[in-house]
Formats: sequence, structure tokens, C-alpha cells
Amino acid sequence: MEGRRKLTVQFNEGAVAAFSTPGITKSFIDAVEQGGGASMRKDGDPAAALAGAAKKLDAVYQTPYLAHAPMEPLNCTAWVKPDSCEIWASTQGQSTARAVGARRTGLPPDKVTVYTEYMGGGFGRRAREDYMGEAVEISKAIGGPVKLTWTREDDMQQDAYRPASYCKFSGGLDADGWPTVWTTAIACTMFGGNGTAVEGIHNGPYTLPNMQVDYHNVDPGIPVSYWRSVGYSQNVFFGESFIDEMAHASGKDPVELRRRLLAKSPRTLAAMELAVEKAGWGKPLPAGHSLGISVANNIGSNTVQIAEVSVVKGQIKIHRVVCAVDCGQVVNPAGVAQQIESGITFGLSAALKGGITIKNGRVEQSNFFDYDVVRIDEMPKVEVHLVPSNAAPGGIGEAATPGIAPAVCNAIFAATGKRIRSLPIRAEDLA
Repeated sequence: MEGRRKLTVQFNEGAVAAFSTPGITKSFIDAVEQGGGASMRKDGDPAAALAGAAKKLDAVYQTPYLAHAPMEPLNCTAWVKPDSCEIWASTQGQSTARAVGARRTGLPPDKVTVYTEYMGGGFGRRAREDYMGEAVEISKAIGGPVKLTWTREDDMQQDAYRPASYCKFSGGLDADGWPTVWTTAIACTMFGGNGTAVEGIHNGPYTLPNMQVDYHNVDPGIPVSYWRSVGYSQNVFFGESFIDEMAHASGKDPVELRRRLLAKSPRTLAAMELAVEKAGWGKPLPAGHSLGISVANNIGSNTVQIAEVSVVKGQIKIHRVVCAVDCGQVVNPAGVAQQIESGITFGLSAALKGGITIKNGRVEQSNFFDYDVVRIDEMPKVEVHLVPSNAAPGGIGEAATPGIAPAVCNAIFAATGKRIRSLPIRAEDLA
């Protein structure tokens, strides 16, 4: 690090130097407004259903780029010898580590040994090879073992981010106020295939007779990758918020409307009924408190979250989160509860504070003073309730992350009448 501080480096910044957040957002908007895109789902006749709807509503939602921001900075120890390579790393990608070791040394893969260490957070970031490959190259160059640690600023400004995303909805209700049609157009940068960019929208738990999901791949050159819960992290916020909008437009209780739409998703419905019971949905609350609900079905698990919030003078306070979980057969209930609490904390940080912005091709945030996370005095009480099940076990480490943002934002609407359609939640959205 001392040596690096003495260097003066001029980089060829390339075409990305012309990009900033407002222009990137405009490119998403333009793609959606031009129409077309890849068709990811089409049921029934959405165009006819919208034309014949007794009531129609439209909404636009967007989310920013997000850094992974693990507490443990990226680090790796490597030792390249003439006939072998050893890598010690907190990595989510052991195969990736071996491959980068072989590629950058010229050794066969069976001469590369990877020692997987415990990690202070990964969230998808430690599945990448960059920090490990750098350690291998330095060790090869100096002919000895080396431990490389990135600074927080290195990590924050050289991440592969959760993609920013833009989503446009149109929905229609029949004469009785029940949803009959839902169309969605999403623009973001493709990662992991088109399906990843729309997951949680094109394969959600709700059943409507007419549905359409279109996807527009817009790549402004900002590196993106998997972030805890992947595409669900933004798409559950989009979909659960719009479902809530449809419920309020119809004059129906958000739980009542979801019950009808979940008729063909019995496990998700059962999890919702448990959450409703434990949260006391429909019962009197302390003065100024309101509830919001969200439903998610990802990585083989069903989670339903109900957030209790209050908003006073533009300040939000999240008092309690009740989460009902059906993750199939549970081996370790305490482990499930810990992961649910962790996922809610992670998602809450993104909802309240997270956002990477670009100016002249550079990331503006650099450390936790301008990319903050939820602090202990801001953390709500979290109650986890498990649905008894003998079904095959689902995943749990990412299950709770997507649902917290829409649950909180739906509760904010119930409390204030203000609909949050863009994250992170800002003070001006609550005033």
C-alpha cells in the first residue's frame, strides 16, 4: 500500500468515462418506451384485457446499483512456486480460484491447491476471481508468498455491482376490483442470462389470467454480477409494491387480494396465513403504527414478511418484522432464524441507505460514511416463524433479503399515503 501511494498512474478511461447515473437511467427509460424487448412470459391476451379493464393503473419503479460491501475487505494469500500454486482465500468460488491460479501461472489445474477460509461476508462478491488473480500475479512476480488486502475504497469502487433496474407496470381490475391483467417491462443489464434479470416477476407465485413480461438488456458498461438473492432483490420490491397498489386501487385489503391470487400456490398461501396470524394483521396497533406485507418465493423457500412502521416528521421507524418461512424440511431451526435475520438486515440496509451512483464513469461512493448500512439502534425486532414441512429442503441464506423492502414500503404507504417507487427510501419521500 505504501508503494502504491507513491505511484502516479494515468489510465485509458475508455467509453465508460462518458456515463453518469442520469444518463444511464435515461437509457433504461428509452429502451422501455421504445417497446419490444425479449418476451419472457405471455399468458392470455394482455392487450385486450387492459383495453377492457374496468379500472387501469400504471406505475414505474427503479432501483440503483448496489455494492456487496462485506465487512471483511477482499483478501487473498498466494504462493506461486515453479511447480505448484497455493491459494488461501475467503472465496465462494473454489473452482474459480483454481482456474485463475492455473491460467495466470500456466500450471495445470491439479497443481493448484485452494484453501477455503471462513469469510466475513461474501453475498456473491467472493465468487469472482479478481482479487485472487491479483495475489497470484504478485506472488509469481516476486517469487515468494504474498498476502494481498484490498482497501475498503478498492472494494467499493471496483465491485461488480447488483444491476440498476427500471420497471414499468400496467395493471387492470374487473368490475369487482379483482386483478385480471398485469404487464411488465424491465430494463437492466443482463447477468446470468435473461431469466435472472426478471426472476421474481416472470415466475412469481400469483395467478392472473393475463400476464406479460418483457425484458430489455441495456449495458452501459458498468460491471455487474450476483448480489444476495440476485434478480429477486429488485423484482420482489417491484412486484409486491405493485400488487399492493392494485389492492388499494380496488379498495381491497392487501392480504385479501393476495389470498385470491395465491389460490394455486398453497405453500406460499399457508406461509402468509401464519405471518398474518403472528403479526396480528387487522388488529389494533399502537397509535401511528401501520403494517405492510410482502410475499416471496425464491431459492426453493417461501417467505412472507409483515413490517410494522411509523413515520414521524419525515423519519421512519421500523418497530417489528414478522417473517413466516416454509423452507421445507428444517434441519437446524436456529440456523434458519439466523439466516432470516441476516437477510432482513442486509435487505433493510439496501432499502434505507444503499445506492451506488456513477459520475463520469467513476463510482462516487467509497466507504461506509457514504455507503451506509443499518446500525444496531435502527434494527427492528425480528420474529421468525417456521411452517412445519416434510418437503425437500429449500435454500435459506438469500430467502429473506428480497421481501423486506416492499414490506416496509407498503407499510409506509399505509401510514402516510405516500407510495415509494424508488430505492433507497429518501427523507423527501416521507415528508
